[in-house]
Amino acid sequence: MSNDTPTQVGELLDRAHALGGDPRNTNYAGGNASVKAAGHDPVTGQDVDLMWVKGSGGDLGTLKESGLAVLRLDRVRALKTIYPGVEREDEMVAAFDYCLHGKGGAAPSIDTAMHALVEAAHVDHLHPDAGIAIATAQDGPALTERIFAGRVVWVPWRRPGFQLGLDIAAIQATNPQAIGAILGGHGITAWGATSEECRANSLEIIRTAEQYIAAHGRPDPFGPIVHETPGEEVRLAKAAQLFPLLRGLASTDAPMVGHYTATPEVLDFLARAEHPRLAALGTSCPDHFLRTKVAPLVLPPDPAEELIRHLHAAYRADYAAYYARHAVPESPPMRGADPAIVLVPGVGMFSFGKDKQTARVAGEFYLNAINVMRGAEALSAYAPIEESEKFRIEYWDLEEAKLRRLPPPKPLATRIALVTGGGSGIGAATARRLAAEGARVVVADRNLAAAEKVAALIGGADAAVAVRADVTDEAQVQDMVRRAVLAFGGLDLVVNNAGLSLSRPLLETTADDWDIQHDVMAKGSFLVSREAARVLIDQGMGGDIIYISSKNSIFAGPNNVAYGAAKADQAHQVRLLAAELGEHGIRVNGINPDGVVRGSGIFASGWGANRAAVYGVPEEQLGEFYAQRTLLKREVLPEHVAAAVFALTAGDLDLTTGLHIPVDAGVPAAFLR
Repeated sequence: MSNDTPTQVGELLDRAHALGGDPRNTNYAGGNASVKAAGHDPVTGQDVDLMWVKGSGGDLGTLKESGLAVLRLDRVRALKTIYPGVEREDEMVAAFDYCLHGKGGAAPSIDTAMHALVEAAHVDHLHPDAGIAIATAQDGPALTERIFAGRVVWVPWRRPGFQLGLDIAAIQATNPQAIGAILGGHGITAWGATSEECRANSLEIIRTAEQYIAAHGRPDPFGPIVHETPGEEVRLAKAAQLFPLLRGLASTDAPMVGHYTATPEVLDFLARAEHPRLAALGTSCPDHFLRTKVAPLVLPPDPAEELIRHLHAAYRADYAAYYARHAVPESPPMRGADPAIVLVPGVGMFSFGKDKQTARVAGEFYLNAINVMRGAEALSAYAPIEESEKFRIEYWDLEEAKLRRLPPPKPLATRIALVTGGGSGIGAATARRLAAEGARVVVADRNLAAAEKVAALIGGADAAVAVRADVTDEAQVQDMVRRAVLAFGGLDLVVNNAGLSLSRPLLETTADDWDIQHDVMAKGSFLVSREAARVLIDQGMGGDIIYISSKNSIFAGPNNVAYGAAKADQAHQVRLLAAELGEHGIRVNGINPDGVVRGSGIFASGWGANRAAVYGVPEEQLGEFYAQRTLLKREVLPEHVAAAVFALTAGDLDLTTGLHIPVDAGVPAAFLR
């Protein structure tokens, strides 16, 4: 923090981290916290009353000072005099910009008024599952009084905004004994004179609600078990089989990435009799249904494909009808009718979003919703906010404005890539380039440690995962593809890069030399393409299969009959599969590199020394030797091959299939004829 920042701001950040770091207290990016304190006005040289509050879109658990909006408290409170009423309260968000103090800082959120208008130095607004359970119970006001005996007061549902801030401030003023409030259908708000008192009051509300539900709630709020939950191995097999089809359906309006959740809470909910009724009621807290949509798609156990497609079509029709019931002329256009959450008893929950993090967070929010339903049903009956109110938030102009402010997606956003031989050389460079362009990447390699290193450099599990796989082993290839599907929901882009080379004259080439190279490159590519094609066809979203072949697939070089023949096999697989898979929108293309020495696992494992000996040059000069025999006199690097993969898959060549692109700096003997 800067020297001019009051110590209370540091206390605010500490409180935010402590509360936001525990999922029992609030969901990811949910809730906000604030502090009011004196700050320096550089214009007058005097102290002024300021408020620091978490800005729009931030997360409490990871909040930094830059994520706070800083406002003049007197100006925010003066907005009460020009407030035009609840029908025009959205105009107040733009007015917050005229209350900002200093440079930088985050944009003020819709909850700014809640913090400014409450007469307390510190204010928290949180979305704890236990608190929302009380807030969505049919008799929430009576439960609030019974549980908290006036120490916490009930605030009827109101959409977040300036009027809600006025409501909470009025209730606080008339209930001086209160430490906070239950916000109907929504969450909790707490306040305190110090940061520690505010944090303690927030935790008192949350833990008291948890303890009351545990002590007084029914033990089986979701009813009896009516569906069997199989063991993990069977569940994962079913999930991997269903996921590509579900992802394809969930991508009808826009491509999506998926996330699979099978926690005990999810599986128990889906095993019990009441889950269809409760799921149909939808979620309640605005943070929840903004990410999970108004309700999930619920499937029966072991659904057949025809039934899944029928229920998906019915879901889309129901969603369109929901939009039609509530839309007004000024409403934003319908954003898409596909489900964000799909529930399957005995299997688990599938969640979808524009990237892996969005899909994962949607699943986490629906788990929050399950916990809310459990608590509300244990004490009373789950009664979320009205459908019309859900629509007002889902298609809120302010939410639409947030979407418009998002940066444009990267070229490979929503695409899921699998790169074999991804632990080094061309494979590692390709994995990095695809991830940089927005793809989620599965880095596969026989050397798991190398694959893990590449995946870690790309980012966390939302960006890349590592898988150990020997592409010569059919079972390992099937497992590799299954794990890719379970990680991200399916596949879009497969790069057959795994390879090796043994450079020997014909008379010194053994049958084992021949077999191992054909096993890895010819057979391995076939196995990977076959298993990937099953997923691509089930998804119905098209896709790309890229073969990293070689100049040697068409050029007769010395002392490499086994390698050249295996690469020629790969090159012809490109043509054969392009012809066969085109009807499914799957494009198959190849890349023919040459002389990729630096960073290459093949060259480092002995091939480089052999080729250097063949050409009579020192091994350390082999790359330069290759460069000098090309038309462009430039050395080919792994990144150049990765760039060709990107060019083939980023969309500008979407009508190109069956093509081999040379990446060799110009070798006339390898020109395609």
